[in-house]
Amino acid sequence: MDWRTKGLLQKVLGVMPGGDAIHYQLQRRFGGLRDFDREFDIKIDDWRLMANQLREVGVPMAGARLFEIGSGWYPTFPLCCFLAGARRVVTVDLNRHLRRDLLRACARGLERHVALIAEVAGVPEAEVHQRQQQLAAALERSADLAAATAGVVDYRAPADAARTDLPPDHIDCVFSNSVLEHVAPEAIGGIFGEAKRILRPGGIMFHSVNCGDHYAYVDSRITQLNYLQYPDAQWRRWNNAFLYQNRLRADAFVEFAEAAGFAIVTRVTSPPARRLRELTELKIAPQFASIPAERLCITSIDFIARKPAV
Repeated sequence: MDWRTKGLLQKVLGVMPGGDAIHYQLQRRFGGLRDFDREFDIKIDDWRLMANQLREVGVPMAGARLFEIGSGWYPTFPLCCFLAGARRVVTVDLNRHLRRDLLRACARGLERHVALIAEVAGVPEAEVHQRQQQLAAALERSADLAAATAGVVDYRAPADAARTDLPPDHIDCVFSNSVLEHVAPEAIGGIFGEAKRILRPGGIMFHSVNCGDHYAYVDSRITQLNYLQYPDAQWRRWNNAFLYQNRLRADAFVEFAEAAGFAIVTRVTSPPARRLRELTELKIAPQFASIPAERLCITSIDFIARKPAV
């Protein structure tokens, strides 16, 4: 599909009555939710990478108190954390996207990954398997998510990650996966400020950010740098409620974290070599022209930031 067509269609659906339901059905039939198992397995691997990095910086899953920004259509990360023995997982979304059919599919699909979750978390496989079976059975009986996880997973939507009612110094880790690139730049500082408030001293944030043009996933004729060609006034034609992209570069998210008072522990970025070659074929919009090419061409970043211990 031509990326412009998708952008305009989503823009219309974003403002029309019932547009959310129509958009969901289109995603199930033609979009990213069409091949659920493939997308789900990718999310499981993303969780594995996060859990391994958290363990390396002293935050094991078992017994952890976690806060997720951006639950999405189905809560893969919170349920993986639950199976791994997390003490509590609060997950919030600005809009309520959770779908019961995908939630059940997620719970069932986790059976394929019990061994992986147990290995990553360092807990007995039988224990993880028992939790997964009980979870899937409870959700098939139409139990709500909190009841199905014995109160561990707390899904809140609509909810603002910049204004929670959680007590201060309460959470071990705040995390997100492919979410911050969809947040308005002016909101990120508030989200990080709230994260610092609710984290315990020495607690951490983990964020994985995909800061390339997401339309490249549906239109093979463009690259992940495509959207850098357009000034804001022109980009607004295609930016929309269902696929809002802030176009911030990877370093900007780290700078927001530092401005909020966090110390950066680790940062892993995508290699820019391929993107540097692609950049030569584009005429970059004036607002990006002053950014060094190496920064423009980094289209993903994972970083860990720590709240001061005192």
